[in-house]
Amino acid sequence: MARRVTSAKKSEKDADRRAEADAILRRVADQSETIGSSSTKRIAERTRDHFMGADAPKDDPMEQWGRRIGRGLSMLFLFALLFYLVTTYL
Repeated sequence: MARRVTSAKKSEKDADRRAEADAILRRVADQSETIGSSSTKRIAERTRDHFMGADAPKDDPMEQWGRRIGRGLSMLFLFALLFYLVTTYL
C-alpha cells in the first residue's frame, strides 16, 4: 500500500513537472518567434503601417486618407530638403 501512495505522488510530481516544462517551452517558442524574425522585415512593416495610416480609426476613411496624404507630403518635403542641403553645401 505504501508503494502505491509514493507511486501516485511520484506520478503527480512528474505530471506537474511535465506541465511546467511544456509551459516553458511554449513561452520560449513564442518569444523566439518574435526575436528570430527579421528586424528589417519588422521595420519595413512598421513603416508601411505608419504611412498607410493604420493607426487611424477604421470607420473614418477621411481620417485614414488625411494621414496618408500628410505623411506622404512630409516624406516628399524631407527628400526635397535633403536634396537642397546636399546640392547647396556639398
